[in-house]
Amino acid sequence: MEPVSVFDFQRAARERLDPMTRDYYDGGARDELTLADNRAAFDRLRLRYRVLRGIGARDTSVELLGRRLASPILAAPTAFQGLAHPDGELATARACSAAGTVMTLSTLSTSRIEDVAAAGEGPVWFQLYVYRDRDTTADLVRRAEAAGCEALVLTVDAPVLGVRERDVRNRFHLPAGLALENLTAEGMRGVPEAAADSGLASYVAELLDPSLDWDDVAWLRGLTSVPVLVKGVVHPADARLAVEHGADGVWVSNHGGRQLDTSVAAIDALPEVVEAVDGRIPVLVDGGVRRGTDVVKALALGADAVAVGRPVLWGLAVDGGAGVRRVLDLLRGELDTSLALCGCERPDELGPDLVVRAP
Repeated sequence: MEPVSVFDFQRAARERLDPMTRDYYDGGARDELTLADNRAAFDRLRLRYRVLRGIGARDTSVELLGRRLASPILAAPTAFQGLAHPDGELATARACSAAGTVMTLSTLSTSRIEDVAAAGEGPVWFQLYVYRDRDTTADLVRRAEAAGCEALVLTVDAPVLGVRERDVRNRFHLPAGLALENLTAEGMRGVPEAAADSGLASYVAELLDPSLDWDDVAWLRGLTSVPVLVKGVVHPADARLAVEHGADGVWVSNHGGRQLDTSVAAIDALPEVVEAVDGRIPVLVDGGVRRGTDVVKALALGADAVAVGRPVLWGLAVDGGAGVRRVLDLLRGELDTSLALCGCERPDELGPDLVVRAP
């Protein structure tokens, strides 16, 4: 039967993926409380819709960083997409291009930046982890810009990797035939099985730089002419600092519940971040978005766009690029219906008066 919701894709993907990959994609840190709360936080919000608004045809498009997108639903950066489908990130890029939205490519990609950027005609952003070897990092930035990536997304919530107990139990690793194709130096391309840990945890501890501070945002801005977004912000003070240090966007995220367990749900953190930014730069949010009503709630609370990670992976696992496209189309269709039922024709008509917290 054709999937009719993101949750149908989730169920189908779980049947297709091997246990190690399924747990890597679906799991969170420690007791996975934040993982669950990202979803539950949306369910705690209710929509106080308007009626008799003369709603005609809806327009789900938005402008973001100078680009007109078909919808405010982007693909979040997710690593190791080759575990879900042989075409991996290339299929996702093509699907996002066809859907008229942004694909955000992970540093930890199983496809090369250059190949992904060339796979479709739509915009590609590059998510950046900063390596201890700054020359490696600078080379990634230069390659991303040369390939045509239209923004850099600096992930700042992973000075160390959160303990993902599913991955520890499974000794998560990349199987033979898959590598981190964006890395060229010996010892950086593989994620081997660790003796008593997640192989990814060992990789991050050895190679990524845990000492990042706000000066590094300025350092990164000096390496590139494309916009730089700071991803992993949940505190309003950090949102203000991002603006002060020249960020071109703030991305509210708790890494999908995969870093600090019991941290605040992303949608709960959003309103204070929006207030702190005060319209000076765009605000994005990810974490738990599974329905068009979730998108409406996030936009009504001040987000300029939302990003989805796991749903893209589920679509990819079920039917490659066609599955990713179907996921994005389902969410856009639900957004369109939700806009109409809220009494709005466009995303920019949504406001916080439409959202209330359930008793």
